[in-house]
Amino acid sequence: MIKHQKDLRKGRYSQRNQIYHITFTAIDRIPIFNDFVKARTLINIFKQSDQLQHTATLAFVIMPDHIHWLMQLTGSQSLSNVVKVIKSKASVQLGQPIWQAGYYDHAIRKDEDIQTIARYIVANPIRAGLVNKVGDYPHWDAIWI
Repeated sequence: MIKHQKDLRKGRYSQRNQIYHITFTAIDRIPIFNDFVKARTLINIFKQSDQLQHTATLAFVIMPDHIHWLMQLTGSQSLSNVVKVIKSKASVQLGQPIWQAGYYDHAIRKDEDIQTIARYIVANPIRAGLVNKVGDYPHWDAIWI
């Protein structure tokens, strides 16, 4: 295991009803989600997690080679298990290994503005130069918009 991946796990703690900003990345940053159908498959997997009441998605953006997901952990599963299930289902449904090991998580503190974080997440395609306005990018959503 790469030292950095191990460091990402230090201090990781799952708390029910906690809101997290999660980021995970495709293997070798391959832009697999440039494919519309693959991106929509992942979005449906997020929706399934919400329907199963493991998570409540607040905002997300599926970038060509990585994902930003703002969600509340609502079920009894740990954060690491939820991410593991999402990544596993995507790999199985798309019929190929997709993900780099590990993920980044940030537990949102009470003093942080969730809507500001959501705006930051959905504006990723603009900062990456993929589109000029958020509405032109097809693979994002936020409960406030």
